[in-house]
Amino acid sequence: MAITAALVKELRDKTGAGMMDAKKALTETDGDMDAAVDWLRTKGLAKAAKKSGRTAAEGLVAVVVEGGKGVAVEVNSETDFVAKNAEFQAMVAEIAKAAIGVDDIEALKAADLGGKSVADTLTDKIATVGENMTLRRMAKIEGDQLVAYVHNAAADGMGKIGVLVAMTGGDEAFGRQVAMHVAAANPAALSEAQMDPAVIEKELAVQTAKALEENAGAAKPKPEAVITNNIIPGRMKKFIAESTLMGQAFVVNPDLTVEAAAQAAGATITGFVRIEVGEGIEKAEEDFAAEVAKVAQG
Repeated sequence: MAITAALVKELRDKTGAGMMDAKKALTETDGDMDAAVDWLRTKGLAKAAKKSGRTAAEGLVAVVVEGGKGVAVEVNSETDFVAKNAEFQAMVAEIAKAAIGVDDIEALKAADLGGKSVADTLTDKIATVGENMTLRRMAKIEGDQLVAYVHNAAADGMGKIGVLVAMTGGDEAFGRQVAMHVAAANPAALSEAQMDPAVIEKELAVQTAKALEENAGAAKPKPEAVITNNIIPGRMKKFIAESTLMGQAFVVNPDLTVEAAAQAAGATITGFVRIEVGEGIEKAEEDFAAEVAKVAQG
């Protein structure tokens, strides 16, 4: 397939690789973005890809805790101007309250909101405001103790990032610290046991290829057993620690992992939810064209 400037730019944004390296990676992988990221990492030319990428949508995430249940709901708008509107915020708050009583996003769309379904309420708001809005996703969690945190709050209980932490023991102050950590560090899972096996398998393949290539080009290559039994397992251990909440260095005290900090606080963290506005939504192609035009004119 044709390797466009937009593809090269997207790969550069995701990996921090140079323009020529990004173009070569895409050429070698026939334009497959995920494969190109892995190619760059194998060559040691990129950092681990951040799945969230650049946020391309506006809106709000609202969090609600009620009776041992917590929910985070994302409602998108086209502009931040609408997200700051009091009527939009009131609607998002009502949608989040309704989400406590349902199990998934489709049930939430059908839920009653003052005599209308949530979906119809959104449709009416779109007609009134003249801007597209979407009820994108929701996530629920249950626990003995639930602590909510909103980052970049626009109003009470809603903002750009919504986090819920479930735990037993400890106190609310510690739970809030953990929730703030989750907002900042964006762990992929609670622990290794909860990580997607496909993610671990893919990372193992990347680290194996990278270690073997580095060793092949070394002035004094290490024995294969050292690569297999020491270097690759060490890199995988580091990857899992950095990817899981329990293994990450606690932002409040980096000398401790979150797991160690929880033990010191007498708490057991049983789960978490994190939703960030616009996470994973790609920018429209015309936005890139406008950006290029602006640079060319300058």
